[in-house]
Order: sequence, then C-alpha cells, then structure tokens
Amino acid sequence: MKRLVIAGAGAFGREVHEWATHCRENGRWWKIGGFLDDDSAALAGYAGLPPLLGTIRDYQPVPGDLLVCALGNPAAKRRVVTSLLARGARFTTLVHANAVIGRDVRLGQGCIICPDVTLTCDIRVGNFVTINVGSSVGHNTFLGDWTTLSGHCDVTGYAHLEEEVFMGSHASILPGVRVGKSAVVGAGSIAVINVPAGATLAPRPSLRLD
Repeated sequence: MKRLVIAGAGAFGREVHEWATHCRENGRWWKIGGFLDDDSAALAGYAGLPPLLGTIRDYQPVPGDLLVCALGNPAAKRRVVTSLLARGARFTTLVHANAVIGRDVRLGQGCIICPDVTLTCDIRVGNFVTINVGSSVGHNTFLGDWTTLSGHCDVTGYAHLEEEVFMGSHASILPGVRVGKSAVVGAGSIAVINVPAGATLAPRPSLRLD
C-alpha cells in the first residue's frame, strides 16, 4: 500500500488531511502517512493528526510515497512542487467524495478538489490546481496550472484562467472573461471584463450610510 504525504502542515494542510480521509482511494491503495513542513512547530496544539515527517527542503522521495501539495499561494505551490518533482517525487490528485465531476472534465496532475465542488462539463483543469469547498466551474472553462480557487468561488462558462491565478473567497468570473497569469481576483470581487496578467482585482468599498 502506498503512503500519502501532505506537503504543507498549515491550516490548509490540516483541511486537506481531513478531506483525504473522505476520498474514495483512502483505505484501498494508500494510507495517510503524515506531513512535510519547514516549520517544525506547524502541528503544535493539534491532536489526532499524523506526524510531521520532516521538512520539505530535506525530503527525499521514498518508493511508494504519493504527495499532495497543500499550499494555497500559487507561486509558493509552484516553487515547492517544482523542487520536489526535481527530486523524483510523485504526486496524486485528490477528489473528495462529495465533489460533482461532470462529463468530459479533465483533471491534471496533483489537483485537490474539495467537498461540494461542482465541475459541470467540458472543462480542462491544469496541473496542481486547487478548488476549495463549495466552488463551481461552468462548462467550457479552462483553469491553468498552479491556479487556486478559494471557497465558494464561481467560474462561469467559457472563462479562461491562465497559470497561477488566485481567487479569494466568494469571487466570481463572468462568462467568457479571461484572467491573466498570476492575477488575483480578490475575495468578493466579480470579474466582468478581462483581468490583465499580474493585476489584482478588489471589490469596490461599500458606501457608508452614516
């Protein structure tokens, strides 16, 4: 049986551990072995979790290990995964049992699909994409490598997100909108027109009534 190793023992890493216990593969062909993190105190105060196996920087792949990267920041995720791949690490994709995956949805390597995610149909998801709880992705959408969708995001039909896009919680992309490489669509924002590469879209501040 293979061992699942979670790279990143922060808050999202602990969530990924929880979701991994719900995945269809758990108990069939891998078991959860533990975490990697460069902070030796990352799990301090949290009981009932698998052990910290060592640091990310010192980890050397072990035959039978499968990894997932539980880092939300796309650039950090890319750095860590690239380093681990160069050492021969093997990554798997986690799909929570409650996720809805429609017809002709193609997931790349190393993706994390969390609970209550809906991927409707005819969707291309790149490598190492994270889609967090309750997010939805509409038909004919493309999500580039390293992209992260936070909880309760809405990406509608024919949208195109390039590499390393980050969407904050409750952010939305309207139909056909393109979001450039390394752009940020901030929490609560709605992208109604194309977002340039590297740009940050933030919601308009609420008007004060007092």
